[in-house]
Amino acid sequence: MNCFYSIKDERRVEIKIRRSTFICSMKYVENVDEAKAFISSVSSEHKNANHNCWAYIVGDKAEMFHSSDQGEPAGTAGKPMLNALQSYSMTSIAAVVTRYFGGVKLGVRGLIEAYGEAVKNAIGMEKLRKLVKTKEYTINLPYAFHDSFIHQLKNFPGEVTDTRYFDIVSLDFAAEDHAASELEKMLDSCQSAGKLTFIQREMEDK
Repeated sequence: MNCFYSIKDERRVEIKIRRSTFICSMKYVENVDEAKAFISSVSSEHKNANHNCWAYIVGDKAEMFHSSDQGEPAGTAGKPMLNALQSYSMTSIAAVVTRYFGGVKLGVRGLIEAYGEAVKNAIGMEKLRKLVKTKEYTINLPYAFHDSFIHQLKNFPGEVTDTRYFDIVSLDFAAEDHAASELEKMLDSCQSAGKLTFIQREMEDK
């Protein structure tokens, strides 16, 4: 199964290379219109910069993407930015790299490396978020069965998103959609044996 990643909060990182300043701004976007709006916003903010180059990828399977060198030599900015995003299997993402020229030319290779590095630095600021459809289950069980049950849950891709302790333990588990049917078989078996009760609802992690 192909997995894709994005970010939660907007990111911004600045690097300096041979007197030029490169500022990478990055944001989660859901569609092309949101990507274009973000690009326009950053470009307006840095309207006095020499260049505001950009790249975006959207779509559940990262099938829609575009980039622009915005005045830099062809293939030296937008494409390496897009390549950086794709190398991390990203989608629902827009990136703008703003350049303030410092008076020293970097050459074709230098520009490619600088724009790619700016994007990679922004990606590396925090862990990426895995984008995957999930089903969330609320599971109620006695304390005596809790440790054993948690051990069984480790066999299924997903995460415990909340746990509440009352006279019983009530926990929420978000399972990746492709593993939901097998998880439900296990839950049904445990429920039939009187070990727990559960309910399920669909959600999507963004």
